[in-house]
Amino acid sequence: MNYIYELTLKVRDYECDLQGIVNNANYQHYLEHTRHEFLASMGVSVAKLHEQGVDPVVARISMAFKTPLKSGDEFVSKFCLKKEGIKYVFYQDIFRKSDNKAVLKATVETVCLVNGRLKNSELFDQLFAPYLQ
Repeated sequence: MNYIYELTLKVRDYECDLQGIVNNANYQHYLEHTRHEFLASMGVSVAKLHEQGVDPVVARISMAFKTPLKSGDEFVSKFCLKKEGIKYVFYQDIFRKSDNKAVLKATVETVCLVNGRLKNSELFDQLFAPYLQ
């Protein structure tokens, strides 16, 4: 896969459940944080977008868990991006840094709400154009 962005993160103790592995819900946080950092790397603030009435939101997500992460594990969150109609589809993968083992494979479909209405976003079309596969 031709990844266009990657972010290295570390598991914090409180993200783990009683079994000592990352609770499944936290993976969605990792995925979203990676997308937000990608936008920030281009000078785009999600909070400022919201103030302007532009809200990128998740419409659908599918996650396949491969290998659990544990407290203290460093991992790399990567993605590539496609556009399908008005959706941007992020193909996001997480790998454990110590051995590059696949941890999670996810597909995240996002859409844009402009002033509360589903709409194609010219801003995202322009920002993402160089990265689309």
